[in-house]
Amino acid sequence: AEKIGEVEKSGTLQTMIESLAKIPLEFSPGESWNYSVSTDVIGYLVGKISGMPFEQFLKQRILDPLGMTDTDFHVPASKAHRLAACYSADPGGGMTFHAGQRREGLTLQDDPAKSSFLSPPDFISGGGGLCSTMADYLTFCRALLNGGELGGVRLIGPKTLALMTTNHIPGGRDLPEVSRSLFSEASYNGIGFGLGFAVTMRPAETLIAGSPGEYAWGGAATTSFFIDPAEELITILMTQVLPSSAYPIRRELRSMVYAAISESNL
Repeated sequence: AEKIGEVEKSGTLQTMIESLAKIPLEFSPGESWNYSVSTDVIGYLVGKISGMPFEQFLKQRILDPLGMTDTDFHVPASKAHRLAACYSADPGGGMTFHAGQRREGLTLQDDPAKSSFLSPPDFISGGGGLCSTMADYLTFCRALLNGGELGGVRLIGPKTLALMTTNHIPGGRDLPEVSRSLFSEASYNGIGFGLGFAVTMRPAETLIAGSPGEYAWGGAATTSFFIDPAEELITILMTQVLPSSAYPIRRELRSMVYAAISESNL
């Protein structure tokens, strides 16, 4: 009833946690890796530990200090004209992304004029659901690239961030070795998982240019970002196509970005 793990969630964070507590673990910690609702649980814990609602904590401790004024769990009426439409890729629809051609095989999935994001959600998700802009997300990524601080505002200590962006899968294994399910079109060979980020360990095994220590993740509608500390590089992709496996645009983007580097720091 709580639609645990689904994109369109029902109930509240509290009711989801109560339902989740009744379900046995899929496997013992350290045994496997699974894309899960763990970050929703972290959002719940942040609210309990801080003594304030999770959305208030985000606003007070991250969004307001960094000046991320266009990031929230809903889009207010004054900004509704800036909300982008989201599309769904029809199976076998023959999607085309070339200039001047029609977007074959795409159907409107979320109409910005009628979107649920125009009003505050009942379910505040730690794992997803924020609306934002390229500029705001770049601000957040700049704070991460700078070791957790930007413009005199420190979100996190550099050693804590280093811990978060290190592979935590036991035995130094990568995601394909231990995963029960992989959400994304990207190959995860040579890539591990830290505390909230996928982390590149061995670029040669990914079969694509990159750097050890690069960390990244993506969203359901094919959005993605990656940060390469060695090259002092931030890449953000904002698009609106479900599912993320519809077209391998993330891998193509990475290839283009790294191919454009003429003077490497490594």
